[in-house]
Amino acid sequence: MILHKLNGEQFKELVINGAKNLRLNIEEVDALNVFPVPDGDTGTNMSRTIEGGISAVSGKEEKNLGLLGKDLSKGMLMGARGNSGVILSQIFRGICRGFEGKEEVNAVELAKAYQVGIKQAYGAVVTPVEGTILTVFREATEAASKAVNEESTINEFYEAHLKQASISLKKTIDLLPVLKEAGVIDSGGAGYVYIVKGMVKFLDGEKIEQELSSVEEEHKEAAPIDFSAFGADDVLQFGYCTEFILRLQNSKVNVEDFDVQTIIDELNEEDISGDSIVALKDGDVVKVHVHTKEPGLVLHKMRKYGEFLTTKIENMALQHNENLTEEEHTAKKMEHKKYAVVAVAQGAGVEEQFKAFGVDVIVSGNQTMNPSTEDFIRAFKQIDADNIIVFPNNKNIVMAAKQAAQLYKGAKVKIAQSTSIPQCYSALTMLDFSSDDLTLIMGNFNEAIRNVVTVEITTAIRSTKVHGVIIHKNDHMGIVNGKIVFSGRMKNRIIFDVLRKIKDIKDKQVVTIIYGKDVTEEEKAKNMEVLRNKFPYLEFGAIDGGQSVYKYLIAVE
Repeated sequence: MILHKLNGEQFKELVINGAKNLRLNIEEVDALNVFPVPDGDTGTNMSRTIEGGISAVSGKEEKNLGLLGKDLSKGMLMGARGNSGVILSQIFRGICRGFEGKEEVNAVELAKAYQVGIKQAYGAVVTPVEGTILTVFREATEAASKAVNEESTINEFYEAHLKQASISLKKTIDLLPVLKEAGVIDSGGAGYVYIVKGMVKFLDGEKIEQELSSVEEEHKEAAPIDFSAFGADDVLQFGYCTEFILRLQNSKVNVEDFDVQTIIDELNEEDISGDSIVALKDGDVVKVHVHTKEPGLVLHKMRKYGEFLTTKIENMALQHNENLTEEEHTAKKMEHKKYAVVAVAQGAGVEEQFKAFGVDVIVSGNQTMNPSTEDFIRAFKQIDADNIIVFPNNKNIVMAAKQAAQLYKGAKVKIAQSTSIPQCYSALTMLDFSSDDLTLIMGNFNEAIRNVVTVEITTAIRSTKVHGVIIHKNDHMGIVNGKIVFSGRMKNRIIFDVLRKIKDIKDKQVVTIIYGKDVTEEEKAKNMEVLRNKFPYLEFGAIDGGQSVYKYLIAVE
């Protein structure tokens, strides 16, 4: 298929084929992690991100490239998870911004749109690092832009883009010392190359046969209704969870200047008495969530601003009865607070302890399961507070949390600097809002985080060399503040072997050990015996965290 112009329908097919090619190679991308930690998340995060975009345009026949791009970009933005996924969503957000106002583009215009993608992606990262997906995308775009002119085909742009992307990917191993030492190329860059390969394959006439999870889940059969949850004699207690996507209409409002607070104010009026209201505006589209006993009135009133793209109304009595763990639909409305806390955690013991410390909502996530931007927004929806403080607790989750904070308008959202569970544990022990000064509160949290030494102990999934440490498959691997410092097999003294690598350990006072789900009582006892014998000047505490991946998470203070 030779294309001289690219429209929305064709671009959607290119992206779908790219996503399918990534999913076919997802295990290879997941295996490219520098650390031999059983996380395997880069390919998975990128795949779920791009599939989120595809779900947003699935079933739509839209030839207008600008309009298709808006929907695709929004879907990827909300579905973005992990740093690699967030960067990928920003790459496509920039490309799609370059498509705005265009029904189709030629090769030169396509190149200009991809150049907007460079600016958008680099601008989204506080400190861009070369030797990553950013480099691969930038160099590929620059090369393809130089290779095309007004007579070039869309095929020629993507062929040049793929050629340079493949070359740049191979060079990443030399750009980042940590990649060179581990002997791997950048995983995010590899994921991006697989996407572009899939796009080129489509242009060459090869449609990849592969299921995409997000698309499959979007069209799966609805769960059966529990008719017993709301009977003929029951009284409507919880109202309806009402959600819709509204496209603002120029014939009804000034779309460009429309303030989404207008909708929020109307949903708060007495005749609707809206609860858990969230309204997010992106261009000419507004996404709304509200709990109300008058969903029909809501829909009637909203049509004066635009027309609906989607609507969903669910009786919360069913949700209350069926799935109280789906926190967006909980029947209980949280009491209004000035300050509320959201924390990422995994493991029943960790979650229980965090809630005991005062965390309002737990976002489920860990090294292997990074929550998406939309997961954070769902958590924010549950809270009635002026200020929300978020503890991401994993460096690969921070960008999704920040992206959610930028999109959410229902409260002021601040992101704490915690990149580990031990850091969060320590900060939460100092939970104190009495100063009523958000800047001071965040400063105290972040100071507590900086004073914690984080120790993580897990099992190596392959043999390699990282940070000068030779690692053998199945070794117990000790990581201190993100750096591998020890690898060995002595499981009953592994914590001692790692702690003694901390240079100022004699200046510390308290060590809190958070045990993973597979640690036996015998291991706990033997480790504690060794520790108290070797470090008599330290006070040791322990929690049954129940987390996966990391056998031990340790806060040293």
